[in-house]
Amino acid sequence: MSAPLRVESKDGVATITLARPHQLNVIGLEMLEALIAALDDVRTRDDRVLVLAAEGPAFSAGADRAEMIERPPREWSPIVNRYLDPVRRIADLDIPVIARLQGDTVGGGFGLAIACDFRIAAEGIRLGAPFVKIGLAGCDMAAGYYLPRLIPLGAATELMMTGRLVRADEALALGLVHRVAPQERLDDEVRSFAERLRDGPPIALAFTKRAIRRSLDLPRDAEFDYEVFAQTTCIQTEDHREGVRAFFDEKRTPVFRGR
Repeated sequence: MSAPLRVESKDGVATITLARPHQLNVIGLEMLEALIAALDDVRTRDDRVLVLAAEGPAFSAGADRAEMIERPPREWSPIVNRYLDPVRRIADLDIPVIARLQGDTVGGGFGLAIACDFRIAAEGIRLGAPFVKIGLAGCDMAAGYYLPRLIPLGAATELMMTGRLVRADEALALGLVHRVAPQERLDDEVRSFAERLRDGPPIALAFTKRAIRRSLDLPRDAEFDYEVFAQTTCIQTEDHREGVRAFFDEKRTPVFRGR
């Protein structure tokens, strides 16, 4: 059987591509472990942006039904927890992560997508967490954590409690995705956005991502303390000095080197 995913790197942008299109990129245990290993690998590299992509008609149809067999609770608990590890790793990466959503993005695939920093979707695709439709809690695969933080609480409540899927245009209006593009222009849109992030100051972007993630759970003053620490660090970097020279003195595009 072919590998469940591919990892590629070009010009500072890493791409992890789910590569089981004939299975709608379901996240079975093999795919899960491959994804965790790929994210760990990206963490050790010098890429400045990660794109999470997929082949075929679906980004991911979620869990593999063939593996949803009867198990005692003591076996299910570590499995369900393990499925959260890709979400944890995406959040803990210091580089921006973009979800390239070329097809329907549901269940566990939806959980992966909303854990990313950005989502760029093809026109007409569907997104959602239809867990309740098969008698599962609508908060699976981190949906209960991220969805109410990404979109209005009322909308998040409806989507999780009814399992309704939304089309890309509605997702854009809700703030669930950042860009919607025709299928034939999706790669161009993702590439342009990734290159814009790649050319940004990596140290400052890392601190910014950490600050955003921390702010989801911290009180105001704790977040302010972190902002002071982050900005005090960034203001001493060569990237900051380069940005000042380029913007104010030399009127050119800055070249950030992560120093």
